[in-house]
Order: sequence, then structure tokens, then C-alpha cells
Amino acid sequence: QVQLVESGGGSVQTGGSLRLSCAASGYTYSGNCMGWFRQAPGKEREEVARIYTGGSSTTYADSVKGRFTISQDNAKNTVYLQMNSLKPEDTAMYYCAASYGESTYYRCIYSRENFGYWGQGTQVTVSS
Repeated sequence: QVQLVESGGGSVQTGGSLRLSCAASGYTYSGNCMGWFRQAPGKEREEVARIYTGGSSTTYADSVKGRFTISQDNAKNTVYLQMNSLKPEDTAMYYCAASYGESTYYRCIYSRENFGYWGQGTQVTVSS
């Protein structure tokens, strides 16, 4: 059974930092597509970043470019989201997602394939 477990959320002030973690189990990790999404109350879910774990290629939403960094630790089957210079508008529930199976750079990064597995989410709150 595939499980994605997020951790690292919390409350910070504007300008602060947090690092989210997504640990994958029951899942063949290498060469997959993984991503971070967020959803604020009353808003649609937004893709924040994604990574092709077979080569570490990444993409970011314009709203987080230069502030957030997605990375991977293959030995730990874990994907991270380092969030710096946080703003109140970053407040949301953050979700980790993974492709159903093995992916490719083209499918993950260029074609922006859909994700099949989702975590339960971790709350990030940024106060002004």
C-alpha cells in the first residue's frame, strides 16, 4: 500500500522559513514524478513545485520561484520543500503527490503528468 506522509508544517511569521518533508512508503521511488500542492480556504488547489526523481529536474509556480526549493533524498525515499521568505499568502494546507509509477522527464516536467497518490497534508500558517 502506497503511503505519502507529510511533515514539517507549522506557524511562522512573515519572512520565516519551513521545510516540509514527504516520506514515501510502499512505493518504487526512483524515476518517479513527485510534487507539492497547496490549497487555501475558499481557493482552488495550486501546484507549487514538482520534481522528476530520476534526474532532479524541477518546475515551480511563479508565485514561489526564488523562495521555495524542491529536492529529494533517494536513500530516504523522501522529497522536501524548503520554503524561505514566507508570506501570509503562502498560508495553506500543503499536500505531497506522486505519480502512479515510473515516470520520465518528458512526462513529468514537460507534459506535467497527473498524480495518482496523495498525502493527507500539513498545514502552513504565515502571520504578518
